[in-house]
Amino acid sequence: LIFMFRKRIQLSIQLFRVANKTISQVPLLILQPLWTFIILIFFWVFWVTVLLSLGTAGRAQVVSEGQVEYKSLSGIRYMWWYHLVGLLWTSEFILACQQMVVAGAVLTFYFNRDKNNPPSYPILASISTLFCYHQGSVIKGSFLLSLTRIPRIIFMYLNNILKAKENGCTRYMSKCCCCCFWCLENFLCYLTQNAYTATVINGTSFCTSAKDAFKILAKNSHNVSLNCFGDFLIFLGMVFVVCFTVFGGLMAFNYHRELHVWVVPLLLVAFFAYLVAHSFLSVFEMVVDVLLLCYAIGMETTEGSSEKPYFVDQDLMNLLDEINKETERTAARDKSPQKHEDGTELQPMVRLE
Repeated sequence: LIFMFRKRIQLSIQLFRVANKTISQVPLLILQPLWTFIILIFFWVFWVTVLLSLGTAGRAQVVSEGQVEYKSLSGIRYMWWYHLVGLLWTSEFILACQQMVVAGAVLTFYFNRDKNNPPSYPILASISTLFCYHQGSVIKGSFLLSLTRIPRIIFMYLNNILKAKENGCTRYMSKCCCCCFWCLENFLCYLTQNAYTATVINGTSFCTSAKDAFKILAKNSHNVSLNCFGDFLIFLGMVFVVCFTVFGGLMAFNYHRELHVWVVPLLLVAFFAYLVAHSFLSVFEMVVDVLLLCYAIGMETTEGSSEKPYFVDQDLMNLLDEINKETERTAARDKSPQKHEDGTELQPMVRLE
């Protein structure tokens, strides 16, 4: 398998090197997941506090033998659905703000003519641009993702209820709906991330940016396929981090024989290892996505002449030119007529009337 995809692996490694070069110019990008995680923790604590307040809200009534009982109000018992939507929407909004900040910082470096003199404080400039101009786009994108996530949660809840039932057809349909909404959610997540980048570049609305990003991605599908392969390699990196951390935990527990329960601590270690790996490697993944979209937009808006030179880094241009040549060779080979072993061309069959 590695031998079959050796060229794709080599191209993905070169793409990662270009992304690493960009991150080295803006090293504080690595710390963005840390600030996002701290903000999410504060929000989740606030959300749980409000949830407990909703659960204990009601009127006090004196019952028999002097006991006091709290009865919930008629509309309060249904407020936790509204509270759940607020949890999903606000969490997606915070994550979308991180994506917009990373995209803005990378764009500031990418569209700088003087590569030897990078702009000062690109992250602060990206944050100010986000809160001054692009909050509406982030709100729309996060709300769109929340709308697709809520039906999947409902179907998962119904699937758990129907597990005890004997109706296999209903369980099968519920799982199919969950799978469809999961695919739709991943597609919209990728589209909204590129829409945020197009919003920062063009200053257009969310819907216009999403339409432009979709058209550009459709024209450069070969770059999207390379990006998908790179995302798979990043996922393998997350798996490697989790496995290495769990192995370290096993070795540590092996020297403490007095501990008898290893499963729960190892599961917690694996969960936090995956959380940390996903948080930091997702920044690397976002930088790669932004670079590819910037390259595609730059190829359409600039001519490469002395008046309008390309903004793209030379290493990235060489890499993507090599990918384009390989795609053209593959397309030409597929379109070439097939031949017999003796060299004669195979002609298409024509049915005689």
